[in-house]
Amino acid sequence: MIKRIVFIGAGAIAGYLISGLVMKPGIEIYAAAEGERRERLKKDGIIVNGERMDIGIVSPDEMKDPDLIMVCVKYNALREVLPYIEKMAGVGTLIMLPLNGVDSEEIAAEALGKDRIVPSFMKVSSRRIGNDIRFDREKAGGLYFGEEDGIRTERIILLEELFLGTGVRYHSVPNITVEMWKKFASNIARNLPQAVLDLGVGAYYKSEHLKYISKRLKEEVRLVAKARGIDIYEDDSWDTVNTIPDDTRFSTLQDIDAGRHTEIEMFSGVLIRYAKEAGIEVPFNEYTYHAIKCLEEKNDGIIS
Repeated sequence: MIKRIVFIGAGAIAGYLISGLVMKPGIEIYAAAEGERRERLKKDGIIVNGERMDIGIVSPDEMKDPDLIMVCVKYNALREVLPYIEKMAGVGTLIMLPLNGVDSEEIAAEALGKDRIVPSFMKVSSRRIGNDIRFDREKAGGLYFGEEDGIRTERIILLEELFLGTGVRYHSVPNITVEMWKKFASNIARNLPQAVLDLGVGAYYKSEHLKYISKRLKEEVRLVAKARGIDIYEDDSWDTVNTIPDDTRFSTLQDIDAGRHTEIEMFSGVLIRYAKEAGIEVPFNEYTYHAIKCLEEKNDGIIS
């Protein structure tokens, strides 16, 4: 049974999961951080949809052998927190990294080994108002997880039991690698073009030009996935039906708006690397990668 859960990172993904898990009695939920970040979490807490989450705030030194570690940091901070995970994780600790990319588990496995890592990813659209993480629970896709070989193992059953009866929408899937790449393709096709052009999501349904760019980006992901033995079949259902407000700005554009560095390395950066390994040209992703890097330089004051 999974009873003690530790979160590393306190952003949108953690906010969604914590706010759902606190609905279930009998489990202990903690957020792990050090130094100034830990003190800030103790003072400000984690606020989700206007409600402060009642969880423990600990340092990695204070937490040993939890049942589950949920790594919910930004991709750029992943390597930085691996020593925290090593410090806390025991032999039986499960580790999940529900991030947006397709190589987070690979990066973590280099330091932690592969055996304890359960492949996963999230689908949730959120925004931050001050210290408050806001999302519509009814529209959130939730948490996806599964074994690479598709077998419903004992640890998958334990995770299903954990999330049953909580506010977390969860999906135990037999084809987790395919689903991760489909999410990856969707992120590249929808997250990145609007960030380059400073447009709300509604533009995808009104501009044939934006739709063309989006489809070309997605097709490049599909080609690279196929070269790696992964078939992400055609799925363009989002082309015709918009279920979220037209002015919605996804994470990459939110980062640019806030003057932060983006996760472009996790998106087009990884795809370009995989494409080079496979001898595939991905010009739309190469352009998008460098365009967003320019926007980061602009935010950094390097160019104007």
